[in-house]
Amino acid sequence: MRRTRILTAVLALAAGLLAGTPPVLAADNGQVAVAADTYSWSNARIDGGGFVPGIVFNRSEKNLAYARTDIGGAYRWQESSKTWTPLLDSVGWDDWGHTGVVSLASDSVAPDKVYAAVGTYTNSWDPKNGAVLRSSDRGASWQKADLPFKLGGNMPGRGMGERLAVDPNRNSVLYLGAPSGKGLWRSTDSGATWSQVTNFPNAGNYVQDASDTSGYANDNQGIVWVTFDPSTGSSGSTTQTLYVGVADLQNSVYRSTDGGATWSRLAGQPTGYLAHKGVLDTVNGYLYLAYSDKGGPYDGGKGQLWRYATATGTWTNISPVAEADTYYGFSGLTVDRQHPGTLMATGYSSWWPDTQIFRSTDSGATWTRAWDYTSYPNRSNRYTMDVSSSPWLTWGANPSPPEQTPKLGWMTESLEIDPFNSNRMMYGTGATVYGTENLTNWDSGSQFTIKPMVQGLEETAVNDLAAPPSGGAQLLSALGDVGGFRHTDLTKVPSMMYTQPNFTSTTSLDYAETNPNTVVRVGNLDSGPHVAFSTDNGANWFAGTDPSGVSGGGTVAAASDGSRFVWSPGGTGVQYTTGFGTSWSASSGIPAGAVVESDRVDPKTFYGFKSGKFYVSSDGGATFTASAATGLPSGDSVRFKALPGVKGDVWLAGGATDGAYGLWHSTDGGATFGKLSGVEQADTVGFGKAATGASYQTLFVSARIGGVRGIFRSTDQGATWTRINDDAHQWGWTGAAITGDPRVYGRVYVSTNGRGVIYGDTSDTGGGGGGGGTDPTPTRACAVAYTITNQWQGGFQADVQLSNTGSAAWSGWSLGWSFPGGQTIGQLWNAEYTQSGAAVTAKNVGWNATVAAGSSVSFGFTGTWTGTNAEPTSFKLGDQTCAVS
Repeated sequence: MRRTRILTAVLALAAGLLAGTPPVLAADNGQVAVAADTYSWSNARIDGGGFVPGIVFNRSEKNLAYARTDIGGAYRWQESSKTWTPLLDSVGWDDWGHTGVVSLASDSVAPDKVYAAVGTYTNSWDPKNGAVLRSSDRGASWQKADLPFKLGGNMPGRGMGERLAVDPNRNSVLYLGAPSGKGLWRSTDSGATWSQVTNFPNAGNYVQDASDTSGYANDNQGIVWVTFDPSTGSSGSTTQTLYVGVADLQNSVYRSTDGGATWSRLAGQPTGYLAHKGVLDTVNGYLYLAYSDKGGPYDGGKGQLWRYATATGTWTNISPVAEADTYYGFSGLTVDRQHPGTLMATGYSSWWPDTQIFRSTDSGATWTRAWDYTSYPNRSNRYTMDVSSSPWLTWGANPSPPEQTPKLGWMTESLEIDPFNSNRMMYGTGATVYGTENLTNWDSGSQFTIKPMVQGLEETAVNDLAAPPSGGAQLLSALGDVGGFRHTDLTKVPSMMYTQPNFTSTTSLDYAETNPNTVVRVGNLDSGPHVAFSTDNGANWFAGTDPSGVSGGGTVAAASDGSRFVWSPGGTGVQYTTGFGTSWSASSGIPAGAVVESDRVDPKTFYGFKSGKFYVSSDGGATFTASAATGLPSGDSVRFKALPGVKGDVWLAGGATDGAYGLWHSTDGGATFGKLSGVEQADTVGFGKAATGASYQTLFVSARIGGVRGIFRSTDQGATWTRINDDAHQWGWTGAAITGDPRVYGRVYVSTNGRGVIYGDTSDTGGGGGGGGTDPTPTRACAVAYTITNQWQGGFQADVQLSNTGSAAWSGWSLGWSFPGGQTIGQLWNAEYTQSGAAVTAKNVGWNATVAAGSSVSFGFTGTWTGTNAEPTSFKLGDQTCAVS
């Protein structure tokens, strides 16, 4: 990815999120059931797709590692499967900004404890302040300490750090570096409360662009890292020496030698640079610093590496190349804890021809590089790259030397050698996490292998979704940064994103309802066309031709038969074309910037919406007429869709809390709309396969109904609604797009802003509802699947699936078992439970009491264990013993 690509994408995402920012909501005025049946949730696999600015290994427990993302939450490494487990899916709509993680700290004294400093923007785009989340079960559950200022997980400088640190001797003490001139903060009660360190002398002063008035590039990047010297304390006593990095080109490093009572600027330090990282080697007594002239993560033109001798105060420039020869800054920095004289660093902002990784085995006296020129433009690499698990990382490129594909990466601000394994190293890029498990081959002269280490970490921002009714594509997605993908199997990573052209972000896509082989997409591109077409269900693409003035993708609609298209691009007014966009004509009667959609039956009928007005065209988009419909949302935070198979059936969602907000339905092509009284707020709407016996397609919405925010389903045209997600599965902001699957009843695809495409499947295969009831009679047949989904020292997470293998439905259930290893449940969801000693009983809640024959119900829990974590071997439904699978 080129520098302009990421910069444009970040600013476009910020601006787009501002336009669709979820409003601050009023207090709940009622309750609905948590869910009406049991849904299982997964990602449509892409693996990666966004910036990973931080990787943190625990220093006392092997294989315990975390990753933080700028907008998509935090993750924990699962060594047994070599995958990442998401930890912040419980962040809800109101707190959507808390999916941006600016820093993360793993407690080496008590490895079950982990902390995350969260908040996405420090300006008005994020209406809420930041917070520090704390967990005592490795991120399975969290408590929150709100802060009196904002944090910027997606702000400039987010790759510096870590800003959050735990005292390695007295782990109740933590420090947090704040942006925006808010200074240094400290907690003495394990993150429960925080207070400013008022005697810290410098709150920072560096801004990326002082002329920016948005509050984004002109924000003070503040205090950027905290590093403790554990040798200056003992177990239970406060560490005396700690170093703090400040975003100040002249005064970037400070130190305290009395546990934070007093602070002083390190004498003799380099000036003219920002210290992105400060990594301490206590064995040899060196503080290593990676410097750049800019804050990153996508800028930086000059850099240096320095070594500070903590005992003598001597500074040594250990840069692997002369400053005059750098065109990048340094940031990624790590020490091999098994061999502390070995360190590595990255030239994080080198896009062309590639990033560079440096390695020294003599404390920085000499260096080798991941690649060198032989005779320009030819390169000799110390590594090989295997991206077969994520083949799209080649971007479908065919570059000329010295560029190669796939690249080592860009925005490589996080780089960590496993403290327990000198052969394992991981580093984050703007698109993935790469790593190796034979790193020391570097030193022996043989090649080491770099592969994606990113499965489970899904970090795309989703702009639009489409699930065609036929063809090989199960799902078509429009994504930020990486364009989008055609999924033929949701469980497998597609071989390539959309190409020819590669949009930096795809903003909208559509298929012809009665001819799904015809697909159109529009998006953003630095130069080149902004529209593309496919005639084979999205497998292959060709570029269209832009009308004059186009500057962005906007929205696009395909006629139901694929004969024509209507496009509302950025930079100019609404356009229409017949055929595949070789020439466009301006539509009349509709304002520029309108959202456009097509009728799914009549190929000449198109719809539009702008600023409270609904528009209709009956001549293929040539002319639009404003509908007489009133009472619609006055703003532009609106999304609408026409129902397949029924002409003129339109559903519209959107609005804001200071005006009309909710869900509207029209059955006369937008001439009139009726507002659904039971839906307080709605932001996007979609359709899926009808339930058994239903004549109308299933509706899905991201909405607020009955005082509860969630993902809802209706099988009766919105007369009643079922919340199908739960509080553990919220994914922050889900307002961009939603669609059901026309081929699979109950399946829904949900957009997120940083957690990729989420899809859910129901255990209710026919469309039945829930309700209360009594315990089943003991003659009912049952089967149980007990699965430990995550395990760590002293703790675990498990799922239990209870299946009705009999011939009659249950109207209530009660499942009992005994733990064989002293396990204790800490938190359980989707059921009520009691535990007495080893004996546990889990009972239905109201919404999942009814379990049809052949169906199942699931619940999950977190717990603790000592000694062993053996699985239960016997389960009883009332007095009936269940089969165990």
